Amino acid sequence: MPSTLALILVLALPNNVARAGNYEFLAAPQTDLNRVFRLDKTTGEVGACQYGLKEGQTIGVTLCYPPGEGAKAGAPGEYALVSSRHTGEGGVFRVDMRTGTMSICFVYNETSVACTPPAK
Repeated sequence: MPSTLALILVLALPNNVARAGNYEFLAAPQTDLNRVFRLDKTTGEVGACQYGLKEGQTIGVTLCYPPGEGAKAGAPGEYALVSSRHTGEGGVFRVDMRTGTMSICFVYNETSVACTPPAK
């Protein structure tokens, strides 16, 4: 029995490792903003990070915004990020390649990432 359990654990490991690399990254199209969005391609969860200066320090910090309203993990799908190519736009589109629905995701109040309700 212990060998069966070990075999199950070994066989399960590659699947977990494959899921760990299931992210897509896309820079916001706004040309004076150094923000990058992160997408979990299976759940649609969206977060973002950017470089920030901290007063009194010579090296900046990475400011990250967690998923907030509409940006948290949802139903499994095949999600992707798309830039509008509008140089003044700070957000990106989250698209579900299976259903064709789209949301616009952006950093809301400098606290979290928010996404509009999906629409077609």
